[in-house]
Parts: sequence; C-alpha cells; structure tokens
Amino acid sequence: MTKRVYVLAILVCISVLSFAVTKAEADALYEKEQYAEAAQSYESILKTSGVAAEVYYNLGNCYYKQDEIPLAVLNYERAILLDPGDADIRANLALARGKTIDKVVPPSEMFFVTWWRGLTNSMSIDAWAILGVTAFVLLLLGVLVYMFVSQLILRKIGVYGAMVMLVIVLIANMAALSQYADRTHRDTAIILAPSVTVKSSPSDTSTDLFLIHEGSKVKILDQSMKDWMEVKFEEGKVGWIHVNAAEVI
Repeated sequence: MTKRVYVLAILVCISVLSFAVTKAEADALYEKEQYAEAAQSYESILKTSGVAAEVYYNLGNCYYKQDEIPLAVLNYERAILLDPGDADIRANLALARGKTIDKVVPPSEMFFVTWWRGLTNSMSIDAWAILGVTAFVLLLLGVLVYMFVSQLILRKIGVYGAMVMLVIVLIANMAALSQYADRTHRDTAIILAPSVTVKSSPSDTSTDLFLIHEGSKVKILDQSMKDWMEVKFEEGKVGWIHVNAAEVI
C-alpha cells in the first residue's frame, strides 16, 4: 500500500510539472501581445514557483497594456519591494501612477530621511548582503595587517581601511534589515475599487470624509476589524475603508 501511495504521489508531481507554465512561455505570449493570457501565465508562475521581481514587473506590464492601472500599480509596487534599485520598475510605476485619478503630493520630510531611503533602495537586499560580507572580510584583513605587519605605512592603511569597512558593514546591515522589514511587515495597500468613500469610523452609517479612487496607495494603520481597516493616505489623511476595496502590496 505504501509503495502505491509513493507511486501515486510521483505521478501527481509529474502531472503538475508537465502543466507548469515557464517564464519563457509567458514572455512569448507577451511578445505576441496576448496580454491577458500572459498575465494569467505570470500569475501561475508566482503561485507555483514563488515570487520574483522580474515576474511581478512583467505582470505589471501586462496589466498596464490592458489599461488595468490599479493592478499594474500593485504589481510594480510588489516588484520594487523585491528589487528597489531597479530603475525600469520605478519608471513604469511612475507612468502607471500618472494615469491614476488622484494626484497626490506626499508631505515633506526631513532631508536625512529622504537620503536614507534613497540609499537603502539603491540596491536589493541580496546586493546589500554581499556588500556587507565583502566589507566584513576586508575589515578582518585590515585588522590582521595592523596586528602582524611591521611596516608603519601598511599598519596605517590596515587600521584606517578597517574603520572604513566597519562603517560599510554597519550601513549594509542596516539597509538590508530595513528592506527585510518592508518585505515581511506588509503595511501598505493599493486601492483596487473604482472609487471608495472613506469613513470616519468602521461603519457604513458613519460620516463620509472624502472620496478616493483606484490606484491610490495607502498605509494600513489598523486591521483589527473584520470588514474594515483604518488607513492613512500619502497626503496624510486618515480614515476607514472596507477591506475588500484594497489589496496589500
């Protein structure tokens, strides 16, 4: 009986793999301008093979070509989470957001915050990790040079080089941790409903605050209610919306 179960499991796996869509096949559909079919294929790849920035990016392109702007924005944002340093993803996201109804001007922030965000997002988490490990190895090499080399000039190079590498290690680790937190703690969402009336409290009978449209990005503040969530919009407004009006990035 056990052998039969194993054989059946193997046959099921082979069957699933035989119907699995490859990225090359999805790309071919996109090149043929069969955007709806390509989108379905990319969605299938994400479900069966796991998430990837390139797949989210291509999926966003499919939705953009079909003028489904909210879904394009959603997938570009997901791609940026995985590869924040990709200029093409950011350019296409800017194009998609330019087609949304609500033109939002985010509130100003301190220069240091903007600088740090730009530095953190200049590379992917994997690139920061590689830089951190490389800098740590060079740091150890600098310490060894300082401890075991007798020439004064080499000892100075070793100690000052180690100090520089220490700073790079700290920055790389902080940037990688920041990106990791963004990936794991998903607290932003994209409005997918054509229009949403934002409420003052989690109730349909509460006061209407303002109207928001599809494609807008929100920060989730409270998800403790079953059918409602409190959100903050990029310009600073706060209110409650139905959970099915938006999808988490």
